[in-house]
Amino acid sequence: MTRSVADIIAGLGSGIHIDGRWRQASSGSTFDVENPATGEVLATLADGGESDAVAAIDSAAAHQREWAATPARERSEILRRAYELLTERADEVAAVMTAEMGKPLAESRGEVAYGAEFFRWFAEEAVRIRGDARRSPDGKSRIIVTQEPVGPCILITPWNFPLAMVARKIGPAIAAGCTMVYKPASLTPLTSLYVTDLLREAGLPDGVLSVVCTSSAGSVVEPWIDSGKARKLSFTGSTDVGKSLLEQCARGVLRTSMELGGNAPFIVCEDADLDVAIEAVLAAKMRNMGEACTAANRILVHRSVIGDFAGRLTTRMSELTVGDGAVDGTDVGPLVNRAAVDKVDDLVRDAVSRGAEVLCGGERPEGRGWFYPPTVLTGVASDAEMVRTEIFGPVAALVPFDSDDEAVELANNTEFGLVSYVMTESADRGFSIAERLETGMVGFNTGLVSNPAAPFGGVKQSGLGREGGFSGIDEFLETKYVAMPVRNAT
Repeated sequence: MTRSVADIIAGLGSGIHIDGRWRQASSGSTFDVENPATGEVLATLADGGESDAVAAIDSAAAHQREWAATPARERSEILRRAYELLTERADEVAAVMTAEMGKPLAESRGEVAYGAEFFRWFAEEAVRIRGDARRSPDGKSRIIVTQEPVGPCILITPWNFPLAMVARKIGPAIAAGCTMVYKPASLTPLTSLYVTDLLREAGLPDGVLSVVCTSSAGSVVEPWIDSGKARKLSFTGSTDVGKSLLEQCARGVLRTSMELGGNAPFIVCEDADLDVAIEAVLAAKMRNMGEACTAANRILVHRSVIGDFAGRLTTRMSELTVGDGAVDGTDVGPLVNRAAVDKVDDLVRDAVSRGAEVLCGGERPEGRGWFYPPTVLTGVASDAEMVRTEIFGPVAALVPFDSDDEAVELANNTEFGLVSYVMTESADRGFSIAERLETGMVGFNTGLVSNPAAPFGGVKQSGLGREGGFSGIDEFLETKYVAMPVRNAT
């Protein structure tokens, strides 16, 4: 990386991008983006509002027909070039991501590689959009089925994975031939601005992607939904916000994709290889400082091995180095803001008040930055608040169980159903448990399930639809059927 992080950020767009131009908010308002490790202001961006939102959706609607008619190979090549540019500039993108979100540089580089793969995957899917043609059963007509872009799409991403979440939405939208209006999270918008310029460099035409940064999501998203011009909304975020958006989308019968909250159970059977289980739980719990919807939230361990497991996990968690993610040797960066630290601290205090024992961590540190230490709790009661809600922090909550049936019952005792994890040396046992778990994804002897080639998504109140895999592009396509009579049919 030849440029400093400050120079890279200084060269980013203003925060609102419409018709190929960066602009200021029509109101003149701005908001600051801060580094969670230091409190330093990284950038001051345009704070978009309703008039900016209207201009963006008008642009998306105006360019939809022309963009949909673009050859699939051309859309594919744009995505391929975007993949190559992201890969070439991984260090720059990672540095921006770490500055605004806090995760260690190694994790940011990993996210760049992961996010870039969505561009490569959907570059390949763009030229494989399928159709169908056949005779009707009575032989009197032809049934011709095509898939067409759904139309202008509203994209909304969270703050915790600033690159991966936008690539996972923009990739299939471009591949399908949809124009887009996009609202990044106000806490971490800078990575998205970098990606916007990179896509323009890759050849994305003006008007296909409009970006409106804002500190007031409702002032931008609601006008988009009610415009009558958007045909789909793709959202990643909390279940409460997702429910509100579903209600709003119902007014115009918009297509929706929702990747919402999680409460992932991590089941360790008595026959599990504990070395494998420890590595898996560290990956599932500590990735992104625990600020992930896929994070292991309830670690269910068979009573016969919970003591050994807790001891090993405590040793490993205690060895992790907490600090600024931009500093070499940091394993655990800051949480995203004060509210995140307050929430984690409150959940730990609640669990302790109900009988949980702190094996390491458990006390918020003094000083600047929004840090919380890696924490292990054992004996977490079933009525502890952290059993019912996403912790979203570096806290491992251990709960004992005595049988597979009990583990499955505990795992399914939640309104969420995004992902679960099973650790056992028996393939038959593991698959039997996986079949009974009410989640959209299961990690079997692994703590990592995310893969651009796999369908990511949940059941119950964890969402609707899938991102990635073969089904990812289908979320941005509509099916059209043409009936054509067969002349002189007998």
